[in-house]
Amino acid sequence: MTFQRARSEEQRAVRRQAILATAAEMLTELPVNDVSLNELSRRVGLAKSNVLKYFESREAVLLELSATELTSWVDDLAAGIAAVPPAAPLAERAERLVDVLVSTISARPVLCDLISSQASVLERNISAETALAFKRSAALAYERMIELVTIALPEIGREGAMRFIPPASMLAGAVWTHAHPTPALLAAFEADPCLAPLRMEFEPTLREQLTTLLTGVLPR
Repeated sequence: MTFQRARSEEQRAVRRQAILATAAEMLTELPVNDVSLNELSRRVGLAKSNVLKYFESREAVLLELSATELTSWVDDLAAGIAAVPPAAPLAERAERLVDVLVSTISARPVLCDLISSQASVLERNISAETALAFKRSAALAYERMIELVTIALPEIGREGAMRFIPPASMLAGAVWTHAHPTPALLAAFEADPCLAPLRMEFEPTLREQLTTLLTGVLPR
């Protein structure tokens, strides 16, 4: 793909979307740490210097992609939580909520990888302006998630939902990292069966951790 010089805001918007789409495609093949600006530029058909006219850094590209993925995940959550029966007992609704959270985020491996790298990678090498835009977008997504949780579990109220949602997101990123070990760790697990208890599977581990977290904010 080769682009001509963008001469209007509409053309610039097209370029930005092409860069984001290419980065998203790369993340289906590579972990965040292996997505380089050089390879992104090559695949999108722009010189590296031209990509930097649209995004200040590789991290800025991935951070904006993370914000987009987060917003889409919240849409998935809204659809799933709408199916939670409001008249069901509290324990059943809590279990269904956790199931929706786990199933919807498991279907978005790119988002999981981005969340797992957010603080250590994505929020580095960016300007205060980029950081502010991302945090504002994330705050809007979290606010909507808090509203959705209180719809499913009105008993916990807004305060309980606020105690649940941010750490739930961080748990997803942490568990994702440990559930996708490096080749060296995979070899270690294979070499010593005694290490099996240290091996994590993403969905069951996240379900267990979110259940424990949610139990802590449910009314006694």
